[in-house]
Amino acid sequence: FTLYGFSESGNSYKPALMLELCKADWEIRRVAYFAGETRQPEYREINVMGEAPVLVHHMEDKEETLSQSGVILLYLARHFRKFAPKTEAEEYEVLRWILFDNHKLTSYTATLRFLRTLAGKPDDPTVPFLEARALGAFKVLDTHLAGRDWVAAPRPTIADLSLCGYLFWPDEIGVHWNDYPNIRDWLDRITLLPGWKMPEALMPSGRNPDTAVA
Repeated sequence: FTLYGFSESGNSYKPALMLELCKADWEIRRVAYFAGETRQPEYREINVMGEAPVLVHHMEDKEETLSQSGVILLYLARHFRKFAPKTEAEEYEVLRWILFDNHKLTSYTATLRFLRTLAGKPDDPTVPFLEARALGAFKVLDTHLAGRDWVAAPRPTIADLSLCGYLFWPDEIGVHWNDYPNIRDWLDRITLLPGWKMPEALMPSGRNPDTAVA
């Protein structure tokens, strides 16, 4: 597998973590996001949406190229038969939470973090709106996790890996997980999964081409 991504991207982290937890044979292809690589025609030929991550599965007779983190997670879950739903009901629940993550949690959290930290615009007029929406999503997740170890099944699934993508940067988001104890404890459980690593340990930075993975 080749994963196009970079360490600042929580969406890239989701499949990177999945690949690592599954002990896949994979390599990272650094995306120079902050230099505008995703807007270049060459990159748009790989992914017309101009986004990271992109996963390329190299097989003997063909290659499969996928984009959108939720699609990639589902593909990998089916390929490795790990972190996958086991019943039809679980499949619907996993997809429900991946869609919630993409639409309600990651969408606001990623933009909030980008403005506050990566773009250095903490006073941008959209920040209060983004913060309110992100905190609302955290409240939903924290409430759902009450009495549960995992989001969509009695064991970790790709729903957990999707939802956690941006949540290991609380300082950059501007949140205290002690205010959301169920999320705090759930994130702790994720860090105990064999093979878990932070994004910076799995991928190089999208800023500096000389940045290497430790």
